[in-house]
Parts: sequence; C-alpha cells; structure tokens
Amino acid sequence: MTGFRTGLMAAAAAAALVAGAAGAQAACTITLGAAVSLTGKYSTNGTHTKNGYNLALKLINDKGGVKVGDQMCKLAVKYYDDESTPARGSELAERLIKQDGVKFMLGPYSSGLTKAIAPVTEKYKVPMVEANGASRSLFTKGYKYLFAVLSTSEQYLASAVALAAENAGKMGKKPNQLTMALAIQNDPFSQDIRAGVIDDGKKYGMKVVVDDKLPKDLNDMTTTLTKVRALHPDLFIVSGHAKGAATAIRQMAEMKVDVPMLAMTHCDSAKIIKKFGKAAEYTLCASQWAPTLTYKDDIFGSAMDFAKLFNKTYGYMPPYQAAESAAAVEVFADAFKRAGSTDPQKVRDALAATEMQTFYGNIKFDATGKNVAKPMVLYQVLNGKYVVVAPSKWAAAKPIIPRPKWSERK
Repeated sequence: MTGFRTGLMAAAAAAALVAGAAGAQAACTITLGAAVSLTGKYSTNGTHTKNGYNLALKLINDKGGVKVGDQMCKLAVKYYDDESTPARGSELAERLIKQDGVKFMLGPYSSGLTKAIAPVTEKYKVPMVEANGASRSLFTKGYKYLFAVLSTSEQYLASAVALAAENAGKMGKKPNQLTMALAIQNDPFSQDIRAGVIDDGKKYGMKVVVDDKLPKDLNDMTTTLTKVRALHPDLFIVSGHAKGAATAIRQMAEMKVDVPMLAMTHCDSAKIIKKFGKAAEYTLCASQWAPTLTYKDDIFGSAMDFAKLFNKTYGYMPPYQAAESAAAVEVFADAFKRAGSTDPQKVRDALAATEMQTFYGNIKFDATGKNVAKPMVLYQVLNGKYVVVAPSKWAAAKPIIPRPKWSERK
C-alpha cells in the first residue's frame, strides 16, 4: 500500500506541476493599448487598422503566443475609440497608461492622431509601434519611444512624379514642360505629401498650376476640378484620405474632367473600384504594400497568404492600412522575444535594433524611428484590378499613359 500511496502522490505532484505550468502560461498576457478611430471621419481606415491588429493577434496566439524568457505569453489589445479627434486620442493614451496600466502602445490611424499621442507615450517612456502615421514631422521631434513600420509621407507619390517624367514623351513633352495640379487636404499627413510632391517636381523642373488646400469635409471638389479642366495639367495629384479619393473619382466622372495622369492616395481604403467601377480605371494609386510582392514571414507566410486570410476572415481584400497594422503587431512580438522581457526599456531597445522581414516588407528603424528598409509602390487600376506599375523592380505591368479621355471610353 505504501508503494501505491507513494505512486499516487508522485502522480499528483506531476499533475500539479503540469497544471501549474499551464496556469503560468495562461496567466502570461501582454496587453497592448490602442486608441483607434471607430467613429468619425477616419472610421473606415480605423476599422482596417483594428482588423489588421486583431488578425495578427489571432495568428500569433494560435501558434502559442510569444516566447518571453522562459515562458510563452499571449498578446491582447485594450481598445478605445478616439472618435477621429486628436484631443480624444491624447486623453485616451493617458487613460490607457495611467489607469489601465498599459506598458506598450499600438498607434492610431492618421498622422494627426499619432502626433497627439506620441508626446504622451514619450512622457511615460511607453514604446509605441505605429503603422498609420506617416508624417515626416513625427520623426523630427527626437522621440525615442516611437517606431513606424510604414514609409513616410514625402515618399508616397514620389514614384508618380518620377513616372510622369519617364513618360513625358507619351504626352508630347519633355519632363521640364510638364505641369501639375494639386488637390490636398489641409491636414499634417496630406500636407507632407504635398511638400514631397513639390520637391520631387522641382527636380524635373515641373510647374504647379493648381495648388488647392482642401477642407476636412471633402464632399465637394467642384471648384478645384473646374480649374483643372480649364488649365489642362499633365499630372493631377489628390490626397484627402478615403473620403477625398472617393469624391475625386465620383466628381471627375460626373464633370468629365480629362487629365493624362491621375495619382492619389487611399484608393483601396476608399474602395474606388467597388464603388465606381469603370470610372476608377487608369487611376494611379500610392500604396505602402501590395499582395503580389514577394515578402514572407513565419507567421503569415507570403503577402498573398496574408491577403487571402484577411479576405476569408473579414470578407474583403486588405488595403495596405490593414497590412501595415498587422506588421506592427509582428514587430512587437519579435521585440518581446529578443528582449526576453516585458520591461519597457528593454523592449524599447529591442525595437530600436529591429531588422526583419515581414509579409508586409523589410523593417529596420533609423535613429528617428523611421522604417528605412521598405519602398512605396504605385498601382494603376487596370481592368478592374490594382496592378503594380512602379517602381519597375516590383512592376507587374506597364502603365497606361496618358489616360484615355472620357469621350474615348466605352
């Protein structure tokens, strides 16, 4: 009986050890904070952002979580709705850190919201990995706890200006004879894009003939489009987030405004193909990412694997805002693993040393927190699909320039 009793005790002890280990693993949860626009003017892209975060969390957790030192930890996110308002975003960042005890932050949607939150995370030395604040001015403040996986705003439409110069002959001109019209929303991100476009245009000697700053309520671009129709620019640049992209496509079709090249931001998040069909054809679209790129990682697989899984999960193909958001979670997971700790300073130092490839692209941060390892790409809408046409290294097809006039379209 003694041996039997001893065996039972040993078995019970072993079971307790197993249960204890499982309990320890289950108890290890790293909670990230996120104030995201679920209502207000940025709600469309705010939803894409949250969906990207959540899909990455699911895959990482389904694979057992993240190894931090000698334990496996699950990841979670504490969300609040910033209502697309910078003041609200700043307030919620304080709440997440001071009241909810969050030690790590994921970024909001938009440069304006990121600018509101970054001083708060910096004040409390809370590392923030953000995926949707591209304004170059974010990286001139000397922040040490801010890291961005995306390309910065001045790069967004540089490839469109270069493409115009390359194809000037098709428009019967030399590059220094080309003219540009700009319709840019008056917010930090969009105005940084404007500055980048103007700087790029100057390199080729291009002239700006329309330079309109648009209000935040982008329901009507009639005044700008009337000027564009009268002045016949060779390249028309539009940047006004999802609402601006949709308004531009709709009203250009209604007013039959012809331009040889139309380039804009936020085409996919505005769903211009689904909403406007043939009216969206030949539009050039800046993108941080494309499913056809050859990047891979161990969590999602290829860029196309991510796109297919996202589509299966949420019922639509992912815009780049969702892809870069998922990548931000991957970067945090990688930093936790390399840090071997959840100490914010150790994780911050691990983030600063990041050098990795994700399905979204290569990620390496410079001293300012910018990702210096990933280029932008340029789509053109061709036969109802987004096709990469620049840079040439990633191009799947040659661009159609100039755009057929409305009178020539079937």
